[in-house]
Amino acid sequence: MVPVFEDYKKILFPYGSQDTLATIAALGYVLFLFETGVKMDFNMILKTGRKGWAIIVFGLIAPMVIGFFVRHLAGKSDLENITLEGDIVMVGHNTTSFVVIVSLLNDLKLLNSELGRLALSAALVGDIFSNVFVTFSSIMINTNHHIPIVIRFGSLVGIVIFILFIYRPTMFWIVEHTSEGKEVKDIYINIVIGTLFVLCWISGQLERGPIFLPFIFGLATPAGPLLGSTLIKRVHLLGIKLFLPIFMTTSTMKMEYGFWNLTKSPTFDIVMFVFFSGYFVKMVTCYLVSIFYKMPLKDGISLALLLNCKGVVEVTMYSTALDRNDISPKTYGVVMILIMISICMTHMLVKCLYDPSRKYVGYQKRNLFHMKSNSELKILVCIHKQHHVTFITRFIDLCYPIVEDPVTVDALHLIELAGRYSPIFISHKKKKVVALNLHDSYSDSVILSLKLYEHDKQGAAIVNPYTAISPVNLMHEDICHLALDKVSSLIILPFHRKWSSDGKVEYDDINIRTINCNVLDKSPCSVGILVNRAVYPTDSSLRLALVFLGGNDDREALCLAKRAARVTSIELVIYHIVDKNKSGKEKENLSTMLDIAMLKDVQLEQSRMGNVTFRGIEVEGGSQTLDVLRQMVDEHDFIIVGRRHGIDSHQTSGLQDWSEFPELGPVGDYLASSDLDCKASILVVQQQICL
Repeated sequence: MVPVFEDYKKILFPYGSQDTLATIAALGYVLFLFETGVKMDFNMILKTGRKGWAIIVFGLIAPMVIGFFVRHLAGKSDLENITLEGDIVMVGHNTTSFVVIVSLLNDLKLLNSELGRLALSAALVGDIFSNVFVTFSSIMINTNHHIPIVIRFGSLVGIVIFILFIYRPTMFWIVEHTSEGKEVKDIYINIVIGTLFVLCWISGQLERGPIFLPFIFGLATPAGPLLGSTLIKRVHLLGIKLFLPIFMTTSTMKMEYGFWNLTKSPTFDIVMFVFFSGYFVKMVTCYLVSIFYKMPLKDGISLALLLNCKGVVEVTMYSTALDRNDISPKTYGVVMILIMISICMTHMLVKCLYDPSRKYVGYQKRNLFHMKSNSELKILVCIHKQHHVTFITRFIDLCYPIVEDPVTVDALHLIELAGRYSPIFISHKKKKVVALNLHDSYSDSVILSLKLYEHDKQGAAIVNPYTAISPVNLMHEDICHLALDKVSSLIILPFHRKWSSDGKVEYDDINIRTINCNVLDKSPCSVGILVNRAVYPTDSSLRLALVFLGGNDDREALCLAKRAARVTSIELVIYHIVDKNKSGKEKENLSTMLDIAMLKDVQLEQSRMGNVTFRGIEVEGGSQTLDVLRQMVDEHDFIIVGRRHGIDSHQTSGLQDWSEFPELGPVGDYLASSDLDCKASILVVQQQICL
């Protein structure tokens, strides 16, 4: 079998081609190291809590101590000639690679989860320590180098000082002097990339390979806009998409497929023992530290599995050791197979053990319908763009904020993660200065608008601004986590479309729509999607309408409308649309009885509240419901409807078949459609989904 593989390898990669491939592959790995450093947030090390430090420090120290103890025992036996292989396997396995864990968390969609944030903090610290340890160990081991150790060591330290204290401040100066909305000049980008290749050559001369200096150079480069994201655009396609796969291919080509014929080889025995002893020691250590900090059982096991995961960084380490004859081809084959098994097992086990959405399941009633009369209303509003602030604040005014009964608003500004690995979550209430580590006055203006609104309300509305910088596909995790943490009763999401004054669609952001759908599925409280079609003047009366057909969502919408009706300048009209042909059995339904009780309560208050009007309308099907909606849209400035998810009724029969946006429900979808010339803003409400 082995000769067959070798024959095919010679046909695919003839003599002479492998040197070219090796050069291209090395370039791909250098660019990968640089991009990894750029995407890291160096400030994250300072923010790492005691839990992260304890997990990674003990997770590195304990396996190393036990590993060196095993090496000492081996040195006294007949295995002394292979202790170097054992050391390399031990060091390679106990390194913690930040980029490998980031990629795994991204695949598992756990990057923004509580477990993911802890794993990233621990992995970043561990990666820095691992790189320093491996680099200087390599310098000390390679005593046959033509440059003395003292000169090599001193040169590395001097270059690192230059990178951190001259290059890094210079890059920040360039970013600060780049005009708003423009990218960094090409000449600066070319100088950075040219410097990277010079450092690669120097690193290759001083180290045993170009590893440490390209990584530190990338780490010192300011992440995110404007410099970091531009650099990543330039190197990502060529380095990561093209050259890095070639590097992985050349690394696996070095495997000897006859390694499984090993039976009683001492090399195989010591490698397997060191690998598995180190693996389980690190697993147990990370798990025990997480348990000490009172993490749940499954979360502790998942964290230990994540921090033990291996990938491209470890493959590179072993491939380099093989090229220098520090490990044998058979040992290399064994560790490659073990790395592949580790990746597959970690992915499957973490996916089974950890479900970040389970904590959002609502056992506690967090909605308007179940709120006590004297309870404080807590709302979470989400903002993607600057113009969202205006109609979000107008909605807050609908919630009747007064000094005696203030409304607490947690405002979350969501920004797409670009040019960095680590998601960022910032509370601006605790920081007087907006410190996003990026040149972004756009975010500053959003926060400033919210603070000005809070100042104008004079204690009636308490606004707590936050900023979340994360991948689009994981933004719903930030929203749900904040709503859960702040015990919010309602989340307000902006609709993904914006209309111009003449009724044409200005933009249609599919990413915002995806976020809204994910929040509707996983939210720990009630959710409202706000469709802004017009901005009404604050000094005039607001013509508010509620479309009530029945069900949990409609009752939640009715609670919000009743609260809005406390504002004397609001004229509320409740449209109760019922099925003309409903049977007596439906009246006995518990949900229907709750609907009737709430409507009777509103009718009793109608005489006391002169700004509330009740209209009962009977229809025979969905077509007549549409007629009612068409007639009412011109009479109102703002319309509140329930999403009515999971409900099939005669009043909306046939409407689902033509639905363009199912997340708005049948009624909300029709009111927001381009076919209906509706100038009124619409709020679609979904009540908290409880168990």
